[in-house]
Amino acid sequence: MLAPHVIHLHFNSPVHLQVLTRGRLQDLVREVDPNEQLDEEVEELLLQIADDFIESTVNASCQLAKHRKGTSLDVSDVQMHLERQWNMWIPGFGTDELRPYKRAPVTEAHKQRMALIRKQMKKF
Repeated sequence: MLAPHVIHLHFNSPVHLQVLTRGRLQDLVREVDPNEQLDEEVEELLLQIADDFIESTVNASCQLAKHRKGTSLDVSDVQMHLERQWNMWIPGFGTDELRPYKRAPVTEAHKQRMALIRKQMKKF
């Protein structure tokens, strides 16, 4: 069994750490496409979005920890926020529960588009 992941924080102390740096963002982009280059404005926007996401997740998770009268932030607090707010589940942390992948329902419009694409592909 995995040891519980616990982060000890003072709930009222503002801490700002940049988790995603410009260099790490560039590394991630190169992993997807080695030839891709992001504009400086795009990099800045992505870094800001990442910072905002992390800050809001930590704040909401701390509120959940306070609500359960905890003195530390636990993985379950973060998982609960991510699952409820963003419908995200990070496998491998917290419980050993397996979460089934839910496929999005296929709409009629999507079926029609796919049929049209298949029809067009047969012409070539």
